[in-house]
Amino acid sequence: MSTDQPPPGPPPDDDPFRKRPQEPPPSAGGQPPPAGPPPGGPPPGGPPPPGNPYGSPYGGGGSPYDNMPPPPPPYGGGYGGTDPLAGMPPLADSGRRILARLIDWIIVAVPLAIIGIPFKVYDRVSSDEDFGDAVNSFNGGGQLVFQLITIVAYVAYDTILTARNGQTLGKKLMKLRVAMLNDGSTPPMSQSLLRAVVLWLPALICCACLWPLLLLILILVDKPYKQGLHDKAAKTVVVSAPR
Repeated sequence: MSTDQPPPGPPPDDDPFRKRPQEPPPSAGGQPPPAGPPPGGPPPGGPPPPGNPYGSPYGGGGSPYDNMPPPPPPYGGGYGGTDPLAGMPPLADSGRRILARLIDWIIVAVPLAIIGIPFKVYDRVSSDEDFGDAVNSFNGGGQLVFQLITIVAYVAYDTILTARNGQTLGKKLMKLRVAMLNDGSTPPMSQSLLRAVVLWLPALICCACLWPLLLLILILVDKPYKQGLHDKAAKTVVVSAPR
């Protein structure tokens, strides 16, 4: 407890820590309260009371915040803090993440394969070009329209489901979910869209094999959060889900 004496007179009105006068509690038996100095402080011109005029309501002198318990840490801490994952479920197993991504790819690819028939995206498959070049080719209006449909389908699928509860169908089957690294919450629509664009757009436009491989390598080697480029862009992590 500090023994420094404050200047004479009550604390200034703009002091945020000023202890406001309080009515004395009623005593038992209806007896008047004992005589003593007024609760607002000493009378003008009188000597200042001993101790700290900003006495704590929690007992003793000193700051009113001396004996307050520390606030509980936020869920997951803060991004860039000492341990942002504190309080979160454990990070997802890499093998389950890969299986979840394959399931999501198949869920979207099968309807797209049926939709692509009227767009004649398979007409060039019998030529010497491989299937990926035939589908991703910009030659022909039908193939361009189909590629735009493909981009919208994959990005919208990942964005909407991630923003809803952090789980695509693949992640739900593998009991995983996407969470914001700073507080463990479900990513908002803006972060879910950014994550989906970085995840799918390069692969669907120009790097059908190289981009997924690069993301996989980063997930496997990244420490300590197992983030791919899409996770780093959106500041998310993939964690285990209880159900």
